[in-house]
Amino acid sequence: MKKDYKTILRMCSKIMFGVYIICLAYFLFFAESTGRTFEGRAYHYNLELFKEIRRFIVHRHTLGTKAVMLNLVGNIVAFLPFGFFLPILYPRCRSFLCTVFFSFECSLIVETVQLVSKVGSFDVDDMLLNTIGGALGCLIFHWMNRIRRTYETKEKK
Repeated sequence: MKKDYKTILRMCSKIMFGVYIICLAYFLFFAESTGRTFEGRAYHYNLELFKEIRRFIVHRHTLGTKAVMLNLVGNIVAFLPFGFFLPILYPRCRSFLCTVFFSFECSLIVETVQLVSKVGSFDVDDMLLNTIGGALGCLIFHWMNRIRRTYETKEKK
C-alpha cells in the first residue's frame, strides 16, 4: 500500500509541477496584464543588487500597493512551488543548498530569456527574490515531510 501511495503522490506532483511551469511561463513571458508585450521593446536590465527593491519600497505610495506586492511578494511566491516540488520529484535535490542552487539557476535562465527576448527585464533583484521563494518552498517541503513522518510514526504505534 505504501508503495502505491508514493507512486500516486509522485504522479500527482509531476502533473502539478507541469501545470505550475506552464502557468509560470505564461505569466513571465506572455501575460499582457503584467506588461509582457513584444512590440517596440528595448533591452532593460538592472545589475545593481537591491536597486529595484529599494525603489519599490521608497516609492510604494506613488507606485501603489498592487505594484509593490506584485513585484516584491509576487517574485517570492512565484518560486515557492519550484522549491517545494523539486525535492519531491528529484530526491537528490532534497538538500537545501541544492534546491537553492537550482532555484537560482532557473531564475537566471528566466531573467536571461526575458532580456534576450525583450519581454520583461533582466533584474538581479528578481533573481534574489525568486531564489528566496525557492528556498522557502524547500523549507515548507522539509517541514511538511517532518509532520508526515511524525504522523506515520504515531500511526504505527
